[in-house]
Amino acid sequence: MTKHRMAAVDAQFYWMSTKIPNDQFLLYAFGGQPDDLGRAIYEVTDRARSCPDLTMRVEDGCVLTYPTWVPADIEPDQVVCHELPDDTWHGCLDAVVRLAGEQLDIRKMPWRLHVFTGVRGMPASSATGTVGVMQVAHALGDGARSSAMAARLFGRAEPVPAVTPQPPGWLPRRAVEAARTHNQLVKDTRSGLLAPPVGSRPALATNARPEGARSVRTLRRHRSQLHGPTVTVAVLSAVSTALSNHLGGNADMLGAEVPMLKPGVRHAHNHFGNVVVGLYPQLDPDARVERIAGDLANGRRRAEHPAARAADRAFAAVPAPLLRWGVAQFDPDARPELVAGNTVVSSVNRGAADLHFGGAPVVLTAGFPALSPAMGLTHGVHGIGDTIAISVHAAESAIGDIDAYLHRLDATL
Repeated sequence: MTKHRMAAVDAQFYWMSTKIPNDQFLLYAFGGQPDDLGRAIYEVTDRARSCPDLTMRVEDGCVLTYPTWVPADIEPDQVVCHELPDDTWHGCLDAVVRLAGEQLDIRKMPWRLHVFTGVRGMPASSATGTVGVMQVAHALGDGARSSAMAARLFGRAEPVPAVTPQPPGWLPRRAVEAARTHNQLVKDTRSGLLAPPVGSRPALATNARPEGARSVRTLRRHRSQLHGPTVTVAVLSAVSTALSNHLGGNADMLGAEVPMLKPGVRHAHNHFGNVVVGLYPQLDPDARVERIAGDLANGRRRAEHPAARAADRAFAAVPAPLLRWGVAQFDPDARPELVAGNTVVSSVNRGAADLHFGGAPVVLTAGFPALSPAMGLTHGVHGIGDTIAISVHAAESAIGDIDAYLHRLDATL
């Protein structure tokens, strides 16, 4: 690869990581153990060396400019094998939670693969298996792009989604364009051409600063077991019932933030926006599914409006010192009274079940969206082949007994 400037949105993720850790952890479970672990690791690093997106790091030496992606070798500790004190599936998940305590320094490496062997009781295999967890700095990729990079490590030949750098342009001109198209967005909403966005809602226990133990859990389903227009909508509806019953009290206004891939050409490693949907726990299941699907469709239509693209172009033109200053002003201790969502549900289809590690086939993939100062409960929905993993990542302060909540979610699904 050649040296190139980091896009503004990716730089924001990089600089914000010092205030809110945002590394992603992509889990892949394999049904068996490699005959030769050293050979399996060599194959992974060899594939990484052939992928330009996996052979770079960041230089950030000047406060007046954006950071730069530069070529980098694969480091000896880019793949790390761990001994599990508890070799069960739950013990492995507990080890994954602890990985979040060591965030990556992308000036040295923006990704790392953690390998756990001899894992017993995996939900998708009767054999003692192997788990690979790819840790990825958010600046390197969103959920879809990071999944494509992980797939390259585990044998898929498809290229990582290409990024076409966007000329930054002149901020005043971009700002005028953004203001003009935003006014048109307002008019289109008032006239009924577009549905209004889903509004804010009161903060709940799930929006309190995460305190106490942090845990992750997973449920497994065959794609045919999830009833709804899409897997994402089916899980959102189930989360609505489980979470409202678990929280009780004033849960009628429940809502969720759902990351959604943006339309159009990818100009940055992160090419997504959050769509807010209501969860409507007071509605019957059929009506709820219809409303949730409608909110997602309306969010997608608003993302396709010229105003959304103009806002992205204006953001891309923000000078580096101004964006650095803006990130520095963010106060993670500020407590909001109103929030966009009470939880996050991140859904990514990771394609066919064609991945392997040392000859062992993939049987399940999962992900655990990061917690933040105002989000103590997140969900991941990840499919590979016909197997869907529904994951829960929670702080004790947000949900109390995570296994009790998981039981509710399991029953609702």
